Amino acid sequence: MFGRTALVAIGFCSLLVGAASAASLTFDPSRYSQAVTGCDRLASHPDDPYKVLPGFEKADMDLPAAIAACEIAVQQDPQNPRLRYQLGRAYGYSGQGEKAGVHREAAVAADYPQALYVIGLLYMTGRNKAPKDPCRAAMLVHRSALFGRIAGLVSYPMWVMQGHFAGCPTPQDPKEMRAFLDEAATKARNFYEESLVEILQRDLAAWVPPKH
Repeated sequence: MFGRTALVAIGFCSLLVGAASAASLTFDPSRYSQAVTGCDRLASHPDDPYKVLPGFEKADMDLPAAIAACEIAVQQDPQNPRLRYQLGRAYGYSGQGEKAGVHREAAVAADYPQALYVIGLLYMTGRNKAPKDPCRAAMLVHRSALFGRIAGLVSYPMWVMQGHFAGCPTPQDPKEMRAFLDEAATKARNFYEESLVEILQRDLAAWVPPKH
């Protein structure tokens, strides 16, 4: 789905970021149109920090209408990563992983935080016809954490401690992961998220990095 050269470059950039910092990258949505489109009305993700409308869960989406609206929106504004992500989302939920790929790749190439995490998750699980590749997942999820995406802030330390990213080149420094979880604690929205962060903070305090 993604070119190996591009993903290696993403991983290399992540390695260059200071290991002690959390959310050290900033996404500037003002570079792209924030005008509400039909695509936003039908395909926004409720957890996307850069959505322009509240968004819908998968079960509440009209997928054929979302695809049609997002195709129009992307034709009119093909450089907008929010719209590219949303079209990929609609295609993906419709079981059309191949069609979703080019739009997902465009959103990832633009460092769209929601896409970085979600596509990393797909590589982690192998769902929606994405090739299962833990190290590619690690690159993308780690980068989403550097942008402050709460799911990345939580998932990256969790999957590192579970051993899913063993041998991958992304940083697996306890100090950085503590910073990720500390930031996640400030962004937790309910008791369940707060509890998960507390459990991971406790686990990380006792975690011993594997010797290579």
